[in-house]
This record gives sequence, structure tokens and C-alpha cells, in this order.
Amino acid sequence: MSILFETTEINGLVLKNRFVRSATWEGMAEDDGSVTGRLIETMVALAAGGVGLIISGHAYVERRGQAGRWQLGIYDDRLVDGLSQMVEAVHRSGGKIVAQLAHSGIWADPALTGTGPVAPSRVKGVTQHPIETLTPDAIAKVASAFSAAAGRAKDAGFDGVQLHSAHGYLLSQFLSPFFNRRTDRYGGDVKNRVRIHREVLRSVRHRVGTDYPVLIKINTGDFIDGGLELSDALAAGKQLAADGLDGIELSGGTGLSGKLSPIRTGIRKPSDEGYFQEAAAAFKNEMAIPVILVGGLRSFETAERIVDTGTADYISMSRPFIREPDLVNRWRSGSRSKATCLSDSRCFVPTRAGKGLYCVMDERDRKKANNNRGEKN
Repeated sequence: MSILFETTEINGLVLKNRFVRSATWEGMAEDDGSVTGRLIETMVALAAGGVGLIISGHAYVERRGQAGRWQLGIYDDRLVDGLSQMVEAVHRSGGKIVAQLAHSGIWADPALTGTGPVAPSRVKGVTQHPIETLTPDAIAKVASAFSAAAGRAKDAGFDGVQLHSAHGYLLSQFLSPFFNRRTDRYGGDVKNRVRIHREVLRSVRHRVGTDYPVLIKINTGDFIDGGLELSDALAAGKQLAADGLDGIELSGGTGLSGKLSPIRTGIRKPSDEGYFQEAAAAFKNEMAIPVILVGGLRSFETAERIVDTGTADYISMSRPFIREPDLVNRWRSGSRSKATCLSDSRCFVPTRAGKGLYCVMDERDRKKANNNRGEKN
């Protein structure tokens, strides 16, 4: 049996394989962030398709942290019932699911939140909206918002939580010297820039306890001039591991990365896969907690090599599971051809239009096949 199908454990959470569905924006929630039947169906398809651990879409922990329309919310107790229904459906299908807790910070949409965005610092040229710099008291309130959201996740039955500190979201902004120009105890060197993460982790732990999995998704680099570099990301990760973090998912890039971004829209050969493998190897060399690697992974052979060589402990994917939610089951059955995902990111076009996340190319192929059948009839 492949190492990818081994049973593993993260702080008591038993996983049937090493495949993780990485968080994304499904665009399937109600306007207030509540769960819909379609979102439940999407999570169930992943569970039934064999994914070992599902990480939910990025769920905003307070109203002013909402990034986009139809985004999943976890900011209010009244949302717990819907979240519970989603978790229960996943569990009935044999899956495990973790809630990703997010705050968009500077990227929040005032049209949705009713207030201006908040950030570590005022940075010109990033957004057209006036930015509110978070005071130490306001930072404490952010930590409380994450803690309360983690409590709701646990109450809803989620198998753990993941803190979103990647892709230029609020926690990522604090870690990045590009976004964080502060001169107080939350700015300057990486020991100060990771302070909010430590406070959030401590607050979350106080709410959910030590025997509940708490993960983080973190940038290994921002790929912007003056942004976070691998050495500081590694220092932050080591500190959080020492503070009791249970696992770390490695990603990279922000909405400002542009041509510097390593993320590819066409992944055609194994050498195109795994943007952050070298960073993962560095993290694995420095810490004992599980490392989850995301970023352009498409072939079974590459995934198996990464785990077998100790580069990472888990393989995380997002776009491939949009087209093939049953990809893990296919690979387990012996059909080991690469994921059919074209990595063109057209799946987000209908999401922005309010139609929810789905594979546009898969839809086109189905329509073409139906038309061909009609012509034959």
C-alpha cells in the first residue's frame, strides 16, 4: 500500500489517508454567511470521494473581516446550526472536516461589512478605501473574535480549526514587513510580527482546550518586494510549534504578487508541480509537527515522492478536487493518471458571478457530450 493511504493522527484526529482538501472560496453561502444545501453537497462529495481531511472554505470570524459575497461565516452563534448540519453530513459520509478561521483585514469589502478595512498599518496603493490601523486594544478584540469562532467550530462538531495566515489576509499582513510598518510590539522583527499569531493561538487554545487540533495555513513567502521571506516564515512557524500548534499548511503569495508569484495557471509536467517543496523541506527539518504542502500538486507520483522522502507529511489540493471530488478514490482504486484539472482557474469565474464554484471545463465537456448524443438520436 502507498504511504499516501496510511492512517495517521494529528492531536487525536485520526485520518484515513494523507490527502487534504485545501480551503478556498466556494461562493455558496447565503448573503449572511450561513450554510446552504449546495455547500453541504459540495463537502459531502469530497468526503464520499475519499479526501482524508477537508478544510472548509475561509470562514470570516467577524463582520468586518468579510472578503467577498457568499463567503462562509462563523462570526455569530446563530450560524452554528447550519455549520453543524454540514459537519454531520460530512461525518455520515466518512469524512473529517476542519474549519478555516479567517479575517481579510485590508482586503475586506466595505460594501459588505459596512465599515472600512482594518490592517496592521496604512499602506498606500493597496486599496482605495480608508484603512483603520489596529490599536493594541483592537488587536486583542481580533484575538477574541478568532477564539469565539473556534468555540463555535467546536460546538458545531468540526474536527479542528485552521488559522488563515496566508495570501495576504489579516494574520498574514501582520507577519509581512510589506503590510506591517508598525513600530510598537507588533511590528519590526519577526518576533514582534508573529506576536498576534501567538495571542490568537493562546486565546483559541483557552477556548477549545489542548486536545483539539489547531492548525495554521501560512505563507512561506509573499513574493512581493519587501514582503515576507522564507527565513522569517520559518522562524514564525518554529515559535508557533513551540507554543502548541498541531500542524502547519504551507502556501505562498498574495493578491499583489503578480509576475513574482510561483503559482502557475498551466501545470503540464511533474516539474511544474509543488511550488513550495523546498520551503516544506526546510520546515520539516526544523520542526516536529506535521507539515501539509499545497501548491500545484497534480500527479500521484509527485505526491507520493514528497511524502516518501519526508518533504511533507500531507498533500493538500484545491482546484483538482473541484473537477474531481472523487480523485482520491480513483487513485486508491489503481487508476493513477494525473488529476484532470487544467489549472486554468476558470472555476472562479462563476463564483464571482454568484453561481458558486464549479469546473467550467467539466461543464463544457458534459454539454458537448449531451449535444453529441442528441445528434445521434
